[in-house]
Amino acid sequence: MAINRNRNYRKEYDTYHAQPKQKAKRASRNAANSMIKPGPGKEVHHKNGNALDNRRKNLSAISKKLNRSIQPRTKGRR
Repeated sequence: MAINRNRNYRKEYDTYHAQPKQKAKRASRNAANSMIKPGPGKEVHHKNGNALDNRRKNLSAISKKLNRSIQPRTKGRR
């Protein structure tokens, strides 16, 4: 007897295809952190807003609170 359950194909598709993008962002963030080495309570800020642009002139270390206030709102983020 087969179990009839509804599958959320959109969620499965998004989950499967989002992984490479997340890995790229994480690798980029790690590279930026290793270049700038922000102190405690600080984060790396990308001046032009492109998280994949890790040129030294595009990076700065600012407080977490300021970085959160500067970042644009994204879908799914509260």
